[in-house]
Amino acid sequence: MTTRCRRLAVAVGVTALALTGCSSNTQAHADPIDVGVLVVTMFDPENEVWLRHEQLPTTVEVPGAYKPVRCNAAKLCVAETGQGKANAATTMMAILGSDKFDFRNAYFLTAGIAGTPPEQGTLGGAAFARWVVDFDLGNHLDPAAAPDVPFGYRPVEDYNTAAYQLDAALVDKAVEWTSDATLADSPEAAAERAQYPGQAGRTPAVMKCDTMTGDDFFSGKLLSDTAGHIMRDRTKGAGVYCTTQMEDNATATALQAHGYLGRYLSLRTMSNFDQPYPGQSVVQHLDQTSGGFEIALDNQYTLGKIVADQLVKNLPAH
Repeated sequence: MTTRCRRLAVAVGVTALALTGCSSNTQAHADPIDVGVLVVTMFDPENEVWLRHEQLPTTVEVPGAYKPVRCNAAKLCVAETGQGKANAATTMMAILGSDKFDFRNAYFLTAGIAGTPPEQGTLGGAAFARWVVDFDLGNHLDPAAAPDVPFGYRPVEDYNTAAYQLDAALVDKAVEWTSDATLADSPEAAAERAQYPGQAGRTPAVMKCDTMTGDDFFSGKLLSDTAGHIMRDRTKGAGVYCTTQMEDNATATALQAHGYLGRYLSLRTMSNFDQPYPGQSVVQHLDQTSGGFEIALDNQYTLGKIVADQLVKNLPAH
């Protein structure tokens, strides 16, 4: 509440404030919002699914954040960070450092879409990540000019942000809660799958595997295999690359800086394959609208909602 409105409240009473222009849906009280789950989306289509389905009447403007955070009385808040690591890191640090929220018992859930290698996932499928790994950090060499360097990649150092292992028990719980969920599918997604060897007849399901973060939206078998190699390298063979996206290492870095990484889940639903089907060029692949886009948006909400409800139900008292 502004100083002007506080003075008016004393003079005319709180119930009369609406007549003075001081009433607003924007957060106007001094107490921070007690957050149970902060859902982290990255761009408008992901965010709009949540705003369409959830009542989130409280709008919180956070200086430095990409967009306002929307919250409700059930301890659910939804943020949109913007795309890419720079936007995600800036927004998450702004939100986590804001005195407008109480995150002492909060959980954090990335709910967004991603690409997938066709030998792992399928359109509309979902993956909860055990590992979040950065594609970009290290030396990327021309493989033809460095034939002795596998995939032309040298990790160099860990940079303190190259790989995060998320809480295994929390990931297992999320998979348990969602494994029987009904996921959206479509004839368009089925037709696109059928273009890829081994994909015909597959349907969306929940997986537990690992996600690769890169600012570069890549397409092609070689780059997909490179991502798999980097995943294995950074996790010492423990990780299995199954989704590619642009933000989660940045989100994890901000959460670690504030001591919240142990309460973080990365949910990515598969909107597209990370390479063209046989006979399709990489340019055609990147320029098409994937048949998995709409169902992936629906499924990140369906699964994210289940997880958010379960997490809020099990929040500790304080």
